[in-house]
Amino acid sequence: MNTTALPRSTQVAIVGAGPAGLALAVALADAGIDFVVLDKLAEGANTSRAAVVHARTLEVLDELGASQDLIALGVPVTRFAVRDGARRLLTVPFEKLPTPHPYTLMVPQYQTEHVLLARLRALGGDVHRPHEVISVVQDEDGVTLTTSTGQTLRAGYAVGTDGMHSTVREAAGIGFTGSTYRESFVLADVVMEWAPGPGEVSLTFATAGLTVVAPLPGGHYRVVATVDDAPESPDVAFVQRLLDERAPGQATVDACAWSSRFRVHHRVADHYRAGRMLLAGDAAHVHSPAGGQGMNTGIQDAYALGRAFATDQLDGYEAQRRPVAQRVVAFTHRMTRVATTRNPVARGVRNTVLPLLGHTGLPNKLAAELAELNYR
Repeated sequence: MNTTALPRSTQVAIVGAGPAGLALAVALADAGIDFVVLDKLAEGANTSRAAVVHARTLEVLDELGASQDLIALGVPVTRFAVRDGARRLLTVPFEKLPTPHPYTLMVPQYQTEHVLLARLRALGGDVHRPHEVISVVQDEDGVTLTTSTGQTLRAGYAVGTDGMHSTVREAAGIGFTGSTYRESFVLADVVMEWAPGPGEVSLTFATAGLTVVAPLPGGHYRVVATVDDAPESPDVAFVQRLLDERAPGQATVDACAWSSRFRVHHRVADHYRAGRMLLAGDAAHVHSPAGGQGMNTGIQDAYALGRAFATDQLDGYEAQRRPVAQRVVAFTHRMTRVATTRNPVARGVRNTVLPLLGHTGLPNKLAAELAELNYR
């Protein structure tokens, strides 16, 4: 942990040391650009949260020198299965993707952050903690950031990688257009017997809601599910009932390592830049976790922004990355709505049509879309 006093000035102040903030710091360090990373937490979070690293993100991590260490920690998965209960409707294959990484990597978010932080330190950088930024004010020549303890940092630019409730975005006066899903989401990492096994990520449709089950390292599985009203701390019994209802006979839950509940928004910042303030990651876009794309899009934002700083092309950053977020938000929203429809006619049509589409080019197109290879 770095609790040293802040330097007086820097070229780029990065507010927030999640995956996007760390990836941006690595990109800037690699380019020889002076920066300071501030985070309000005394140490990095060690909970699981995002767990999917897609192929395009692994390509970016190749460029940042962080991919091999992360791959060694994760579980590569080569297919994404769409199911209705125990019935497989569609298989989306990753193994034929035109990439050095024809799979999706399942690894807890804290591991991704640890690997990025280790890479940052290897390049001579670090995170300044705990420093909560409460004010960001820009003028013609730069930006002044003030922390809750009264320390100030002068920077050429400030980048908000500080999440959905971004202080930088609010200070910049940038709107965050969208809405909130009616349902709440359950997230749990469990030890269980799961009939489809650890070789796939399963997206299961049910009238009660959408359920995603994905393998994690150490024999664990990640369960993400929409529910009308999730308990604060979902336990083994809750997860077992949920899976019994939505995937009968497929799961025996033995233990719960970690669980949470959350509300999901689908929003995109109206702009990614206002003068000397810029946004990346969840500060710029939030959406359904249905495709596991949030953290991936954020890391790719950070890489693009790092390259924009290095090549003095900041004016092109928003035009490059905001349409990607709009597309991801629209895609995950459609996927969530198709999965959770309660209209019996719509469900019947969906369950009839999807297996037929498996014989077309759709599965490969879906694989490329999920892997974000269309956004190179």
